[in-house]
Amino acid sequence: MAGESFDDEILVAGVWRRGAGAALETSDPATGEVLARLHGADAGDVADAVAGAAEAAADPHWRSMPPHERARYLTAIADGIAGRAGELARLQTADTGKSINETRALVASAEGTFRYFAAALETMEDALTPPRGPYLTMSVHEPIGVVGAITPWNSPIASDAQKIAPALAGGNGVVLKPAEWTPLVSLALGRLIMESGLPAGLVSVLPGPGRVTGEAIVRHPGVGKVSFTGGTDTGRRIGAVAAEKIMPVSLELGGKSPTIVFPDADLEQAVAGLLFGIFSSSGQSCVAGSRVFIHADVYDRVLDELVRRTEKLRVGPGADPETQVAPLVTRAHRDRVAAMVDRARDEGARVLCGGRVPEGGVYDGGAYYLPTILDGLPNSAATCQEEIFGPVLVALPFRDEDDLVAQANDTVYGLACGLWTRDYRTAWRVARRIEAGTVWINTYKQFSISTPFGGMKQSGIGREKGRDGILAYMRQKSVYWGLDERPLPWAG
Repeated sequence: MAGESFDDEILVAGVWRRGAGAALETSDPATGEVLARLHGADAGDVADAVAGAAEAAADPHWRSMPPHERARYLTAIADGIAGRAGELARLQTADTGKSINETRALVASAEGTFRYFAAALETMEDALTPPRGPYLTMSVHEPIGVVGAITPWNSPIASDAQKIAPALAGGNGVVLKPAEWTPLVSLALGRLIMESGLPAGLVSVLPGPGRVTGEAIVRHPGVGKVSFTGGTDTGRRIGAVAAEKIMPVSLELGGKSPTIVFPDADLEQAVAGLLFGIFSSSGQSCVAGSRVFIHADVYDRVLDELVRRTEKLRVGPGADPETQVAPLVTRAHRDRVAAMVDRARDEGARVLCGGRVPEGGVYDGGAYYLPTILDGLPNSAATCQEEIFGPVLVALPFRDEDDLVAQANDTVYGLACGLWTRDYRTAWRVARRIEAGTVWINTYKQFSISTPFGGMKQSGIGREKGRDGILAYMRQKSVYWGLDERPLPWAG
């Protein structure tokens, strides 16, 4: 994508125009080269987007459209994504630094998300509830109106689709705010949505800083729900505003996910899964398996193999299909990860591999950090408790299952967990005891749009994906239809 020019335009209620906010600059993390300069959205842009979305969502043509007809728009968007899959993947790699293999998968995920919710609309049902008197009772679902969707920099197009598709399926308008670091693929998705023929105004794409654009979206009185994926601190602030507005929110936040290797595990399968769980996406994943608890009987064996294979991982530019660990999203973020590893050293950690910025050749211009494995720390150490969001794994031994569960749950987070064992009884028992929204058994970091996803504790509230993902963007209403020909007796 180097050398390609990008228009200084954002999508506001169906109109492409220059944003009225501050200038943004997005760079290729592999080289540091500036990809685009554009102006973000300010509060005025947000107000225009919300007004346009409210008007378009209230239009009887859209609000009263039968679900199977709304499904056609979602299918058309999916077709548009499929037609430009390669272009979208390359754009996301350039903007985020992610490996091309991963961005291809994320684009395919976005396409599949729109197709799934289109299919779900074909079978969407409300309910006749059992009456308890001379009346007919019904439970129906209606659009919220305008939904604010705030997505992260680590998987833009997939996260965008997971919010836009069910929100449109529910009959809403959507105001999307992508991360200011990585806005390009979200803007490209906005163009595809416009080309699908979706009524103008239903979708806006407003890049900009969270403290400006995101704040304006969350606080706008015309926004009836906010769906946010990102950091826990920001999610907490959004939740506070939502409480003031009495507004529903979905918050998918941070994690410090444990992975557990029992002594009877298939160790080849476990090691491969552990490496994928932490070092794919360069560790920049909310579900990254960043703490590994290994049974003492196999601790040295597993750890030695992890280190050996980690040192062989191919670190390089995301555009290279052979790359396994791509650069981090920015140099500033890379430096933050490096500082946290330095702090781990101060806490007494042993650095078994990595733990530094690579030098020379392609590495000099980018935001690279070597995949790192640490041990020698207690679970109470800050390194074991705080989300690093980089390619850093902390290993801890265990013997007793009760102590293991206590340590695994001893965190403010509760997003994901991985278990490696051949014993189905152990797998089931421990999976149910772990406080996490998703548990993988003998696999890791596998996702299905048909399966709900979300966190516990400070990893968030609410769920995305699955058939009920549409209902999360709707309001439930009860209707009583009187059938008794006699007047209500109370009035005499």
